[in-house]
Amino acid sequence: MHRITEAMADTPVVCLLGPRQSGKSSLVRRAFPKRAYYSFDDAAVRATAQQDAPGFVANLPEAVTLDEVQRAPEVLLAIKIAVDENRHPGRFLLTGSANLLLLPSVGESLAGRMEIVRLHPLTEAEKERKPGRLVENFLAGNLRGRIGPSAASASDLIERVLRGGYPEVLRRPQMTRVRQWHRDYLDALIEKDARDVANLRNLDHLSRLLKLLSSQTAQLLVVETVAKHLAIRRETVQNNLAALERLFLVRRLPAWHRNEGKRLVKAPKVHVVDSGFAATLAKLEAEDWTTQRSRFGHLVESFAVQQLIAQAAWTDPEIDFWHYRDRDQVEVDVVITRGRKIWGVEVKAAANITPSDGAGLLRLAEQCGKDFQGGMILYVGASTFRTADHRIMAVPISDLWTR
Repeated sequence: MHRITEAMADTPVVCLLGPRQSGKSSLVRRAFPKRAYYSFDDAAVRATAQQDAPGFVANLPEAVTLDEVQRAPEVLLAIKIAVDENRHPGRFLLTGSANLLLLPSVGESLAGRMEIVRLHPLTEAEKERKPGRLVENFLAGNLRGRIGPSAASASDLIERVLRGGYPEVLRRPQMTRVRQWHRDYLDALIEKDARDVANLRNLDHLSRLLKLLSSQTAQLLVVETVAKHLAIRRETVQNNLAALERLFLVRRLPAWHRNEGKRLVKAPKVHVVDSGFAATLAKLEAEDWTTQRSRFGHLVESFAVQQLIAQAAWTDPEIDFWHYRDRDQVEVDVVITRGRKIWGVEVKAAANITPSDGAGLLRLAEQCGKDFQGGMILYVGASTFRTADHRIMAVPISDLWTR
């Protein structure tokens, strides 16, 4: 909320972007109850804006909130003209369930006139009403050793991973009802939003791709392999993947390389943003923690990546996220960069740390030299301690929502 009010104090257009059902509408209506409010989910409002965007904008009050603006992108050019005539801060507060900057139908970026604030699904720290400062403390070198209980239970983590962060699922105590909401959410997205963000001929391809990516979350993305698996063209995979990114359902984590030019050609990792949504589509349940550890481990990795990225959003906007994999297939799940400074994070769905768990971080440190600032192994344990290499800390994954 602080980011929105700060931006509205000096910027004429502020846009809150995030997945549908992540709480954008509720947030802006509760925070600014006196502002005029129009939603483009309303067919009549949308039709008026589409038919005469300049007239629609000209007749708006001085301070207005326009919800789900991706459904009427025609208004953006009219907003630009209005702002150029009157640059009063906070005139337009927009929300969108798709990334406006990536939509093919949007010809106006409002560059220099608009600030974008991103809203993620709820983090575990937000659910617990905790500040969520693990990323901040890690980057500042403020992690300290501490002894926790002799044994940590994975049951709480499993519940959090399977439930995910959409606010609506918090109202459903039974996991069967959570999974039903996820399925309904997918159907609504396909029917309501997909055509707003891309020119897709067959929406079944979008659903099939999302289900495949859910079963392979936190793995390298090889478009040719995906196309062969789904028996569709490579271009179709790329178009549908772009649509899923625009809807904030998946993210590509680019590959980090010491040579910046090579980052562009190395394969990214793909993560489904919400772990609960991914678990439902991949048909993973709590008992799979022991029977399908590899698949569940990837799901935990995507869960941790989302928590880290969301925390970074309120820690430092200059932080970038990557993954690392070299020709020897040595990997680091998350590489964090800020300028030339580099950190690494490994995610382990295990209660114990072995020497091999830090191998990727040590390789990354070799590549980075003096730019390497430290490593962190998130694991399903209870104690924080330095590993054999003093630069690497083992940290309970629960610190994402308790620290």
